[in-house]
Amino acid sequence: MSASKWGLVVGLVLGIVAAFGGFVPFVITAFFGAVGLVVGLALEGRLDLRGLFGRASDRR
Repeated sequence: MSASKWGLVVGLVLGIVAAFGGFVPFVITAFFGAVGLVVGLALEGRLDLRGLFGRASDRR
């Protein structure tokens, strides 16, 4: 599935949550969506987390 289709799906889900749940559930859903995006990018290899965490552990 292309990135634009995934964006559409995520937008629709966030819209439904905002319409029926209110603002706080919308923010919680958006937060977990962002966490899922970061995990997905890391698993695909498009985001290198070793650059963030590797330097801190190398200082020991």
